[in-house]
Amino acid sequence: MSAPRSSGPFRAGDRVQLTGPKGRMNTITLEPGKLFHSHRGVLAHDDIIGLPDGSVVTNNAGVEHLALRPLLTDFVMSMPRGAAIVYPKDAAQILALADIFPGATVVEAGVGSGALSLWLLRAIGPEGRLHSFERREEFAEVARANAVTFLGSDPKNWTLTVGDLQDSLPAAVEPASVDRVVLDMLAPWETLDAVTAALKPGGVVICYVATVTQLSRVAEAIRASGDYTHPQSSETMVRGWHVEGLAVRPDHRMIAHTGFLITARRLAPGTLLPELKRRPSKSDYSDEDVEAWTPGALGERQSSPKSLRKRMREASASAELARTRGDGPGEGDFADTEWSEPAVAPDEGAPGVG
Repeated sequence: MSAPRSSGPFRAGDRVQLTGPKGRMNTITLEPGKLFHSHRGVLAHDDIIGLPDGSVVTNNAGVEHLALRPLLTDFVMSMPRGAAIVYPKDAAQILALADIFPGATVVEAGVGSGALSLWLLRAIGPEGRLHSFERREEFAEVARANAVTFLGSDPKNWTLTVGDLQDSLPAAVEPASVDRVVLDMLAPWETLDAVTAALKPGGVVICYVATVTQLSRVAEAIRASGDYTHPQSSETMVRGWHVEGLAVRPDHRMIAHTGFLITARRLAPGTLLPELKRRPSKSDYSDEDVEAWTPGALGERQSSPKSLRKRMREASASAELARTRGDGPGEGDFADTEWSEPAVAPDEGAPGVG
């Protein structure tokens, strides 16, 4: 697996993130002779090529821009999307809570636009193996194109299968051979039988779900299986702080709820988990109650066909340029698109959509 060039002077083919005086960010791919146009002037790519990372360049109108190589966080927040992405704050927690390690064999279901796939590939390293499953072919196409754009080539240790996890997983991996399973899908409880068969004893399953109904349903399914430790649930909220002199206060805007994470570990076959000693609960429930407490009626968030076709074209074009540039790993195309980090809309970043 290739990796993006992370240091050294800028050269042709490198992706560069330009930050203007008002914090506006633009990501370009350096090409000799090309110009970067904005409403505040023109900047020649040749003025950036050869400079060290972290330089300040001035355009023809005297406006200064900070030039940096984009981090993976920057890339996933601005790449073409077929489905909503797993936000970096949740990706970081997934890597930590699931204990993703170099050389691990990982199964991922619900690839979406490929954001979490990139984090997982980086964490497992070239010796690890990632098996990803996506039900929608158009989402899988966007995810693969985004991976090629960032990494510079198709990762050799990544298998992306279009199909349902419960149908495709038994043929893709040997029983009890998988270290970690990451589920980002609408109904992860439906896949538990296949996941249980694939996981090694002691292996971790982690589910990323959007709503409390999904959280409750998957937790009870894990408990009812008898094959796992008691599930642990959490959500992650990130609030930035404004720190300037004596003006120290929370930012007015924060990234709050995007999803819940629930984890459990695979027990050895035949092991009976000791029951937790708790006070009797007032919240008794039946199978009918659990069935009613389900997100099945929520459906999936759908992108319009026109919007999805546009995103597929953008992702495919970036991937094709990355494959054909031919001057080493880590050089890919990223469109000269002006962007700023979006605020979290009510349904933005919600898992279970691909």
